[in-house]
Amino acid sequence: MPTVIDSLAERHRRPASGGSRALVLSTRSVPPRQSLDFWHDAVLATLVGMDIATDGPTYDAALRTDHLGSLRITMVEGDPGRVHRSPRLIARGDGRDILVALQSSGRAHVEQDGRTTELRAGDIGFFETVRPFRATFPERFQLKIFTVPRELLGRSEADMRRLTARAVRPSGGLPALLTPMLERLADTSEAYTTPVAERLADAAVDLIAATAAARLGEDSAGRPGADRVLLMRIKTFIRWHLSDSGLTPRAVAQAHGISVRYLHRLFEAEDTTVSRWIRELRLYECRRELRAPAAEPVSLSRVARRWGFTGAARFSRAFRGTFGMSPTEWLDRERASRRTGEAPCRPDR
Repeated sequence: MPTVIDSLAERHRRPASGGSRALVLSTRSVPPRQSLDFWHDAVLATLVGMDIATDGPTYDAALRTDHLGSLRITMVEGDPGRVHRSPRLIARGDGRDILVALQSSGRAHVEQDGRTTELRAGDIGFFETVRPFRATFPERFQLKIFTVPRELLGRSEADMRRLTARAVRPSGGLPALLTPMLERLADTSEAYTTPVAERLADAAVDLIAATAAARLGEDSAGRPGADRVLLMRIKTFIRWHLSDSGLTPRAVAQAHGISVRYLHRLFEAEDTTVSRWIRELRLYECRRELRAPAAEPVSLSRVARRWGFTGAARFSRAFRGTFGMSPTEWLDRERASRRTGEAPCRPDR
C-alpha cells in the first residue's frame, strides 16, 4: 500500500501543474548517501534551521509545503530521528514565526522552556522559534506544521512560554474543532483559489488564536473571557478592513461600540498597540504580494495603496523601520535569490 512519502516522491518527479503553489521535496530524489544533507537543507528552506540526527547514515523523508493566505503549511513524513533547534541556529536569525504542529501519525517527545511532553496522533503542539527546542520521533511519523506569523497570533513572549511543550489534545472544546480543520486544510490546500485560501487561512488563524487563549485561560493569569472574545472579533475586523486607509483606532473602536481607551487597553495586554498591529499586518501583506511571482513588473505604490498605506513614501518608511531595508532593496534580494536558487531573503526571520 503506497504511503504519503511514496506519493510525495512521485509528485517530486513529475512537473508541477501551472497553477500549483506547492513545493515537494523528497530524499528519494537524491542518492542515499546525500539524503541526510538534503533533508537538512529542505527543512532549513521551508521551516527553520535544525540539527537533525538519525540512527543510520541515510534518511527517508519527504515534505510538501504550500502557502495558504497568511499561513505556510508544511506536511512532513519521515523515519525515526531527532531534531534540535539550537542557540547556534537561532543566532542566525532564521525564524521568528510560531510553529503550530499537528501530529498526524506516530509520536513525538518534545521539549521547550523547561517542559517535556508527548504528542500523539491528533495532538497539537506550539513551538517558539526564537528559543531552543528538541523533538524526538521514536517511530515513523507524519506532521502537519502551520507556520503562523507572530503578529497574527497576537501572543506575547510570556504567553508563548506558557504554551510551548504542552500537548493540546482534541478531546473536546476548541481543540476538537481545530484538529480536524487543520488536518483537512493541510490535505487539500492546493484545491483552493487565492481568495478562498486567504479566507480559510484567516479562519484557521482565528481558531488557533482562540485555542491558545483558551489554554492560557486555564491559568489564573489569563485575561477575562469576554476580553479575549472581543479582542478576537476586533482582530478579525481589522484583517477584513486592512485595505481601508481610514482604519484608525477610533474607527475600530466605533465599529465595536467601545472607547478608544478601552481598545488600547486590550492591545496593551498583547504587548503592542493597535496602530503597530495594523501596520505590521499591512507590511506582511505587502511583502507577501511582492514576493509572489508576477507576469508584469510590480508597482510598489499600487501594492502599498492596496493594503491601506496612503502612499509609497509612507510605506517605504514603515518597511525600512521594521525590516532595516527599503522595499526596493528587499525585492532586489528576493529576485537575486530566485535566480541563484537560494532560500528567499526574509528580513523578519
